[in-house]
Amino acid sequence: MNLALWIVAGLLAVVFLVSGSTKLFVPKENLDGLLQRLGPAAQATGEWARDFSPGALKTIGVLELLGAVGLILPAALDIAPVLVPLAASGAVLLFAGAVIMRLRRGERATIMLDLVYLAIAAFVATGRFGPWSFTG
Repeated sequence: MNLALWIVAGLLAVVFLVSGSTKLFVPKENLDGLLQRLGPAAQATGEWARDFSPGALKTIGVLELLGAVGLILPAALDIAPVLVPLAASGAVLLFAGAVIMRLRRGERATIMLDLVYLAIAAFVATGRFGPWSFTG
């Protein structure tokens, strides 16, 4: 089970790295062009960004990058590994907010990916707080 938690946390960290760096380093004005080049699926999942200010997008990007770091480094370096389930719990909150935002916008077709990420983050949080914690 420990290996499964590592793999899932790593995948979630990659998602956070890609998503967070896009929000931080791609200006909001260029985001539509990037999404168009990536295809219709990327456009459908990225339309929500139009409703947020550049500052809010940067804040979300920073939170995602911190989440990526918090999911891997504390355990890998054995420095305060309790931060891993805390980062996963933060990811659960972040994806719960994403699901609520998509429901309010009526984007029911694109909500499934957020629900999958929410379930993955909940799996890591419960696994690392529970019997497969690093302290046990």
